[in-house]
Amino acid sequence: MRAIVHRVLQASVSVEGKVTGAIEKGLLVLVGVESNDGEEDVAFLCRKLTSLRVFDDSTGRMDRSVVDVKGQLLLISQFTLFGDCRKGTRPSYSRAAPPELAEYLYERLAARIRLEGILVRTGQFRAHMEVSSINEGPVTLIIDSRKKFY
Repeated sequence: MRAIVHRVLQASVSVEGKVTGAIEKGLLVLVGVESNDGEEDVAFLCRKLTSLRVFDDSTGRMDRSVVDVKGQLLLISQFTLFGDCRKGTRPSYSRAAPPELAEYLYERLAARIRLEGILVRTGQFRAHMEVSSINEGPVTLIIDSRKKFY
């Protein structure tokens, strides 16, 4: 699984003009699922997202997690995170998981994060979404459960 993580003051997602998810201070997370991902990838990403120290402490140092600041998460499914742009000008999405597996693991990730006591909102799987956010910092990170990014 791959995630693009933004620290935000607020974020929302809309489908056909209707807001389907909105958060205040927390993390906007774009999530892609690869065809060979499974429960261990969900567990890895859950641990990383809930413990990532990207929020400022009282001294201004990034040393607090979303749990510590009682933040919220907005999860957005995004198969394009596995787009391969190395050849030509049209990305290949052959590494992205089939929709059924991707939706299942995406929902499992949301459920596991909720078990950590964090409010989680989501977009609508396989829908055309409009995402709005006010990034703070900005702080933006890439996380990959197979540790392809450092």
